[in-house]
Formats: sequence, C-alpha cells, structure tokens
Amino acid sequence: MKYRIGFTIFFVLLATSNFACAQQSREAVKTGIDVLVDSEFEQLKGKKVGLITNATGVNRHLISTIDLLYEADNVELVALYGPEHGVRGDISAGDKVDTYIDEKTGITVFSLYGVTRKPTPEMLEGVDVLIYDIQDIGSRSYTFISTLGLAMEAAAENDVTVMVLDRPNPLGGEKVEGNIVEDGYFSFVSQFPIPYIYGLTPGEIALMINGEGWTENGKKAKLEIIEMENWDRSMTFGQTGLPWVPTSPHIPHQYSAYYYVASGILGELGVFSEGVGYTTPFQVFAAEWIDEAELSARMNALGLEGVIFRPLVFKPYYGRDAGKTLRGVQIHFTEYEKVDLMPLQFWFMQVHNELYPDKNPFEMARSNRLPFFDKVVGSSYIRNTFSETFRVSSIMDYLNKDVESFKETSKKYYLYK
Repeated sequence: MKYRIGFTIFFVLLATSNFACAQQSREAVKTGIDVLVDSEFEQLKGKKVGLITNATGVNRHLISTIDLLYEADNVELVALYGPEHGVRGDISAGDKVDTYIDEKTGITVFSLYGVTRKPTPEMLEGVDVLIYDIQDIGSRSYTFISTLGLAMEAAAENDVTVMVLDRPNPLGGEKVEGNIVEDGYFSFVSQFPIPYIYGLTPGEIALMINGEGWTENGKKAKLEIIEMENWDRSMTFGQTGLPWVPTSPHIPHQYSAYYYVASGILGELGVFSEGVGYTTPFQVFAAEWIDEAELSARMNALGLEGVIFRPLVFKPYYGRDAGKTLRGVQIHFTEYEKVDLMPLQFWFMQVHNELYPDKNPFEMARSNRLPFFDKVVGSSYIRNTFSETFRVSSIMDYLNKDVESFKETSKKYYLYK
C-alpha cells in the first residue's frame, strides 16, 4: 500500500513539475505599455499626450500607465479621460463619471461616461496623441470598446493621432460566438457590427473599426498600435504570465470574463440572479423558487461539453436580491475551449421552462428591461423566437449565422498568429 501511495505521489509531483516547466518555458507577455516603456517612450517625444485609461492600465509591475507617462522625462501628459469606473477605478459600475482633477498628478480628467461619451473638440484641444490603454474582456456588450470607437471618431475629426497600447483578449483570439448586431439595435452596449464574442485584441478591433469604416462620420483615425510581445491567439489570460486587475467590480478574476458571457445577458432581465451581489459574480443561475438539486441534475443531463453544474444555495450580500435565499446552480468550466459560452444562459432558460412553465422570465421582467436585453444580444429576433418554445435549437442557427464570415473578415486585421 505504501509503495502504491509513494508511486502515485511521484507521478503527481512529476506531472506538476512538467506543468511548471511548460509554464516557465513560455515567455511572459509584454503588453503595449511595457513595450512603450522599453522604447523609452520614443514614439511620444515632443508630443502632447492625452490618455484614456482606468485601473487596468498598468504595466507588468502594476504601476499605473498614468504615473508612468506623467513621470517620464520625455513625455508631456496634458489630459486624462475617464471611461466607466474612472481613470483609477474608484467609481462604481454604472455611476456617471464627472470631469474632475486627478489628485496625484493635478491633471484634468474629462468624463467619457456621463453626458459626454465622445471627446469634444475642447477636450482634445492641445493634444497631439490620444493614447488608449484599457484591459478589455472580449465581449461586445462591455463598454470599453465603445469608448475606443468614439474616441477614434473624435480624433479623426480633430486631426489627433490615436495610439492603442495593446492588451490580451482574456477569452483568447480564437473563440468567436454570437450573431452580429442588427440595424436598429446599435447602442453603447452593442456599438459595432461584431459577434458577441469577437476574438480580437483592442488594437485589432481598432484596426477593424478603421478598416471597415464603422465610425459615424466614416473618417479614419490616424492609428498607431503598440503591439504586445509573446502573445498568440490560443492564449487565455491565465497563460500570459500577467497579473489580473479587475476590469470592473464584478469581473474580479481573469476567468470572470468567461462567466460574464455565459450569464450576463440573462442578468439583464432582472428575474434571475447571475451571482452579482454574492462571491460568485456571473457564475450562477438562481432564483428563490428553484429546486437546486433537480436543476443541477437536469442541466448536467444536457451533456454540454466542457461544463458541469453544481447545486448552490446562497444569500446575496447586496443588490436586488440582498438577504433572499436563492437556489440554483454554479457553473464550473472543465474544458473552457470546448464550451459554447453564450448559449449557456438559454440552455438554463430551456430547463427552467421545463421545470417551471408558469414562470416565464420575459413576462416576469419589467417592461423596460426587454429593450435593453435586445440591445445586448443585438436583435429582438432571439427573444421573440426563443420565447415561443423555449428551445435552444430554435435560435442556434441565428446565433451561429455570422461566425464564419466574421472570422474570415477579421483575419485581415490580425496582429498576432
């Protein structure tokens, strides 16, 4: 018996050692800001710089891009621009950002998440280069790429160069899911005709916005991308060797981006909990009336690749469901690359309808939530069609119809293999 245990431990240690060596053999990714620092800011000499950033704009040592630019001898940082959450991440999700003075540098922070979402000519006055350095999560409804597009539009109108300091797509550069936004459903949460998961880095989406003429005025921005080093399309964020800074309060971990895609659309209805308000944001499908054991068994019986579901009972600490006892399932990814993320919330609604046909989430949702749900998914077709039968099979063709054509079109904007 001792021999068997020792033999098992030996192989576990060997496997762990081999995994560690494999991880160490892959060079850590350098983001755009790290590459810019290595060049001693050569590209910015003699230019007045504006910076769009937030708490995720840091180098590999977690030093803010704001501070790196401000303290560089050959960089003149003259303006900051605050998207959702503000330039240092101290503003809550959804809260409007006002124009204010950054205490550390004394530089004015112009708001891009309030009354004004597109930089005005006054905001860009005296700026030669407008830098964008924000970690995104690779989902169309996350508002940072909308801010990027509007900034490019404004820069083109005011003869300002846009420099994107590139960063990894935490979902990787190979996963593409979902339909392209239909006319009539473009909004700040669906700004461009791209799938829900689009498989591009911020630099690549900027190139595509320019190349496909997606700015409202059709003008192309003068664009410069500071490319990453050592990143390839197969990499998720956990493989980069980079520290993760929460992109917003409910995306606390590098893997949170996976769950956001799997449940975030459902959360727009305000009927079910997706885990926001508890320690598992976007990792949950739950409600007060659900039998967690039965739901778990039914969800696992679907045999969906790369994912399993665990029964869960919890009380949210804050938000709409604070203090309520909620029951449902926690999502666990076993093989992320095999999971179809976006359909998971629709699979849940299919099983939920089988168990609780009298609780139609589209009828239970407040009327003002339905248009927002449609904007996030980019069409009313999905809601209207799915609600007829609550069968995922009724919408899968629609969800997949644009994937291959988008992959083909987007390839010409790839910066990385």
